[in-house]
Amino acid sequence: MTKGRSAGQERRVWPRAAVWGVVAVCGGLLVAVAAWVAVWNGHALAASSRLRLEDIPFNGARAYQYLRQICDIGPRPSGSPGMLQQQRILAAHFQKLGGKVWLQRFRIPHPVDGRPVELANLIVHWHPDRQERVLLCAHYDTLPYPMLDPIDPRGRFVGANDGGSGVAVLMELAHEIPSLPVEFGIDFVLLDGEEFIFRKSDRFFLGSEYFARWYAASKPGYRYRWGVLLDMVGDADLQIYQERNSVWWRDTRPLVAAIWDTARRLRVREFVPRWKYEIRDDHLMLRNVGGIPTCLIIDYDYPPWHTRGDTIDKCSALSLAKVGWVVREWLKSAEMGSAAR
Repeated sequence: MTKGRSAGQERRVWPRAAVWGVVAVCGGLLVAVAAWVAVWNGHALAASSRLRLEDIPFNGARAYQYLRQICDIGPRPSGSPGMLQQQRILAAHFQKLGGKVWLQRFRIPHPVDGRPVELANLIVHWHPDRQERVLLCAHYDTLPYPMLDPIDPRGRFVGANDGGSGVAVLMELAHEIPSLPVEFGIDFVLLDGEEFIFRKSDRFFLGSEYFARWYAASKPGYRYRWGVLLDMVGDADLQIYQERNSVWWRDTRPLVAAIWDTARRLRVREFVPRWKYEIRDDHLMLRNVGGIPTCLIIDYDYPPWHTRGDTIDKCSALSLAKVGWVVREWLKSAEMGSAAR
């Protein structure tokens, strides 16, 4: 997940508390309202569930091992040897489990020196004959450098949570997709170039923009009814608030409600049923350019974000299990009717 007002500008992430803080100042009730906001918007009302790893019928331990396998590659920025190694590992993994895999390759000029760089979205089709489909996606590139690291912003960035966690959940979910009792098809798309940036002015969301434009223009003979983007879902201190755009868009609002209702039914309290941040991420391209109603599942409250500290020890098998379980159970009950925009 990156910051940028648009595909080439610095992202604005607006916390819910900031909005209410303005109201408080205007009304002259700063102290009382600020205190209320702190409780309403913070962790005071975001209780953790009592679920243990062995209580969850989703193999979080194996997902964590997949995350370790990915992190052991090291940095995986777009066009790098690490990214190419990751692509080989993932293609073999999904093919072994029955997925139809292809790499959607495209080229961009390098943001610094202009030389051509080849990027590739890794796409996995499950039940490719079905015309009604659901899209599950995550970015699998890592930031070239830990730009927000206070000591060494040009150091080594592994991106365990930001770049690895969504991939690990999908790797584990792939074991269950072929036998999942659904009548629609499911596609995984691992998006490249989400944050192939060296300066704040560089363009974000390159892979999702390319995929969205391809889908909108090519009319591939099937329809994505829903899209779900997983980003930064491995934090050991998991708190997943609803994302503002995903809640406010008319066509994705029912999707958000269904996923968070699934979490409530499963008693996964880390899915908090209110919005906290407005975040610009790949779901904007998928929805606004591709016309795919896509919501974002993200734990944005992650102190090691974009620092050298984003390593596997900050993630947990339990968090991966909770997210994977909620997504899987939502898939089993997903409704495929038309959405309003």
